Amino acid sequence: MKKYLLGTFLMVLCLNVAKAQEIRQIEIESAEVTSHEVTINGKRVPYKATAGTMPVWNDEGKPIASLFYTYYERTDVSDKAKRPLVVSFNGGPGSASLWMHLAYTGPYKLNIDDEGYPLQPYGYSENPHSILDVADIVFVDPVNTGYSRIVDKETPKSTFFGINSDIKYLADWVNTFVTRQNRWASPKYLIGESYGTTRVAGLVSQLQNSHWMYFNGVVLVSPTPMGLDREGPVASANYLPYYAATAWYHQALPSDLQARDLDDILPEVEAYTIDVVLPAMAKGGSLDPAKRNEIAKKMAYYSGLSEKVVLEHNLAVPTNFFWKELLRDQGLTIGRLDSRYKGIDKAGTGARPDFDPALTAWNHAFAPAFNLYARNVLKYTTDLTYNLFGPVHPWDRSNENTGEQLANAMRQNPYLHVMTQSGYFDGGTDYFNAKYNLWQMDQGGKLKDRLSFKAYRSGHMMYLRAEDLKTSNDDIREFIKNSLPGKDVPAKY
Repeated sequence: MKKYLLGTFLMVLCLNVAKAQEIRQIEIESAEVTSHEVTINGKRVPYKATAGTMPVWNDEGKPIASLFYTYYERTDVSDKAKRPLVVSFNGGPGSASLWMHLAYTGPYKLNIDDEGYPLQPYGYSENPHSILDVADIVFVDPVNTGYSRIVDKETPKSTFFGINSDIKYLADWVNTFVTRQNRWASPKYLIGESYGTTRVAGLVSQLQNSHWMYFNGVVLVSPTPMGLDREGPVASANYLPYYAATAWYHQALPSDLQARDLDDILPEVEAYTIDVVLPAMAKGGSLDPAKRNEIAKKMAYYSGLSEKVVLEHNLAVPTNFFWKELLRDQGLTIGRLDSRYKGIDKAGTGARPDFDPALTAWNHAFAPAFNLYARNVLKYTTDLTYNLFGPVHPWDRSNENTGEQLANAMRQNPYLHVMTQSGYFDGGTDYFNAKYNLWQMDQGGKLKDRLSFKAYRSGHMMYLRAEDLKTSNDDIREFIKNSLPGKDVPAKY
């Protein structure tokens, strides 16, 4: 009898485990549709939200992965052909789309304070600055991020995890999504943040040249170098304007410089960087010692560091050291992705901080809020873990050329416009290197009328600061408006 009961128990246990494993697997295709309203700029906007999954297929048409997405459509618009569609990606690589979804352009935003710090109870509220009034938006989680997963274990991970493989399968997915939603006639936009800028820069080229899908605009939020060359002296020199902005924020500059406004200081520092620091670094050991000392003194003046420290690093102060050194005498470090944030290390010694206090604060706020939002608002239920950062490594970074691919797409498509958005206090993808991207993409100066740059007094996620949430969304609205061609205006030079 005991053996019978034990056998029955084990059989039930196995069935329950199998059922649990089945529940924790992503559905290859699914959709939960809900209806909502949100007030944007004082006007009620009705919309429907579709939270679901859609497959990635291999060349034989077999599903090999399934991507989670959330699609927001305004429901009082009759002519979808004129309604812009925005496809949104975050970065990492390995980061889910929740950052811009639940804090920037989507219809809800995080419960945080006006400077972006987490608050309890965790949660969300309507986003009065969402761009849903002017465009429909789909937020996409690449493989192994969010709820997205590989479903065919035999498929090599290299199919998904690399600069060019990521672009290839996502282009195919976007093509299918646009076709299913019947949005081929709509003006289309890509927006990417951080590594997402590498992704969308390559995607716009892949979609244009392999799927014959043409876009009106690309928004680069806190862009990466996108494969544009800046090794050696350029890479070292370009950080000085960011150092100056951060030191100004922390009141670490000399009093005469500190008394000036940031917008007054930065053009001066940028000019000094290009005209003096870069040529000096290019000379290396041949630089005259007296000139080296003169430049070190000026760099210390602009950066809040000591002249001694600048000289010890041969003028090329690494960012890791800057984050540790600037407030070392106060026993504090500063954030990498947003240098307004402060941290405390185990010890004051060392050449780099123990952790990034900005990212730690953001994880604190985002994870609980999105898990609540997905279940309570989107009505999407699953036992899968929502991966803020998923397992996507090793990531193949070879043969990156996405910045030039984006520039080529602009040359081929007269309708295509590009806007860059950067935070002055972002040390991960700093604002001056974002400007440098645009200069290198348009060395002949023939694209400048379709390239724009916006900067904000915040960090990597500039939209976490209440003032910049409004301004940056308004900038996207204006960008969309300006990149829509007039009636019967042909795409030609």
